[in-house]
Amino acid sequence: MPHLGVIRAQGADAAAFLHGQLSQDFVLLGPQQARLAAFCNAKGRMQASFIGIKPDPETVLLVCSRDLLARTLQRLSMFVLRAKCKLTDASADFQLWGLAGDAVPSDLATPWAVRTQQAAHTIALYPAQGQARALWLAPLDSPAPVGPAVELATWQWGEVVAGVATVSAAVYEQLVPQMLNYESVGGVNFKKGCYPGQEVVARSQFRGTLKRRAYVVQADGPVQAGQEVLRNDDPEQPAGIVVQAAPVPGQAGQWAAIVAIQTSAAEHQLQANGVALHVQPLPYPLLTDI
Repeated sequence: MPHLGVIRAQGADAAAFLHGQLSQDFVLLGPQQARLAAFCNAKGRMQASFIGIKPDPETVLLVCSRDLLARTLQRLSMFVLRAKCKLTDASADFQLWGLAGDAVPSDLATPWAVRTQQAAHTIALYPAQGQARALWLAPLDSPAPVGPAVELATWQWGEVVAGVATVSAAVYEQLVPQMLNYESVGGVNFKKGCYPGQEVVARSQFRGTLKRRAYVVQADGPVQAGQEVLRNDDPEQPAGIVVQAAPVPGQAGQWAAIVAIQTSAAEHQLQANGVALHVQPLPYPLLTDI
């Protein structure tokens, strides 16, 4: 998984520190659970997203987009102050593999469940068109998972059609968590204490001010993260942005993408950089009762 990296938070205050910086609860995180979380600025705009686990009471491992890791590590480190927490780039210490289909343990049926064997952690993800998926995280010297290899592009397509976006440099500080449906896929805890941007995130949820959502689309050509999404009947006014994209396996010229667009635009014909986009049904329900 060369596009992902790992930040290690170590120390007696590691979980409490992250609890006060991210959109999810890390204090009550158990060893058989993972957390999807957003790191926001004061305006609620996402600077990074994480899949986090707590393998022991004084360690939290955060998986994030590698192109944002150094910037995120520097930003988070500014807030440590007197907390007993050391943050480091631990990417070189771990292997990250994606598991799909029969390679995923059958007891990992619920997204964000964790199975640990020795020092290897298998994290259940949202499925891709019914196919089970998981993230495998283990020390560098661990034996790699057994099974036939899958092309990285195929895995990245699965990330897209599962509908759970990873924030990358292309969309840095452009989206609040709900614009990626994070409140519906376990990425926001509205009952935890404050964190940077918390007031904006809560206001978006409870005052009905949210006008953008994430959608999965099929594209009639290549698209990439950061491109503007336009309505064909109003091409001068951007309706949103491409967040993540990958080619569709076995369908030449076809791509899949996650786009964050105005909800009013979802019923219109859309395009990105001249490529037609076709909105698909979301693979999970949007929660109305948080």
